[in-house]
Amino acid sequence: MGSEHTAKAFDTDLQELTRLVSEMGGLAERMIVDSVDALIRRDVALGQRVVASDTEIDALQKRIEERSVLTIARRQPMAVDLREIVGAMRVATDLERIGDLAKNMGKRVAALETDFHPLKLFRGLEHMTDLVQQQVKSVLDAYAAHDLPAAMAVWKGDEEVDAICTSLFRELLTYMMEDPRNISFCIHLMFCAKNIERIGDHATNIAETVFYMIEGQAIADKRPKGDMTTFATTVPNN
Repeated sequence: MGSEHTAKAFDTDLQELTRLVSEMGGLAERMIVDSVDALIRRDVALGQRVVASDTEIDALQKRIEERSVLTIARRQPMAVDLREIVGAMRVATDLERIGDLAKNMGKRVAALETDFHPLKLFRGLEHMTDLVQQQVKSVLDAYAAHDLPAAMAVWKGDEEVDAICTSLFRELLTYMMEDPRNISFCIHLMFCAKNIERIGDHATNIAETVFYMIEGQAIADKRPKGDMTTFATTVPNN
């Protein structure tokens, strides 16, 4: 009876952890979309709301860590049960970093006060954001469902985001070389593109956590990455 009661109590703790991670994931997804939307529309108020949301994300991570430590202390889980708790903490860490990256983009909105508004660049940024946001959503669904094939599909899909980021960097460098007045604006967008690419990296980290939770070991294969040697290949020699 005692062990059955302990098992039920552990399941309850785990359900609460999963719920908190899901809440944190939903907030992180919204911050990604809103931060880029604010950049493209130059909506300073929306950018400020994204910055403010980071406090909520940080608070959720703290709750997840506290609940995880308490569950380990009270239940003393072994093997697969312990991996579930470690997995929740690892996912929360990546979501907190995603929140930081979105917050950084939200802060840049006020700096984009210029008449320069290249549609092609913004479309590239939007496309990249759509891909990354879908990666985050898919990997969080895979985490909740313990769906290893879905997690591995995200893990293998990181190259496409890297390729778009490289292409965007080339466009930005072209605009900067054409007119020095564009440099400040383009550098802000460059940082934002890099932040979106890094959010994709965190989605890949979460996929690796799902693999660890299910398989009990790290992925042996090398992580697929696109060619990010952009500056070396784009800036002309003359």
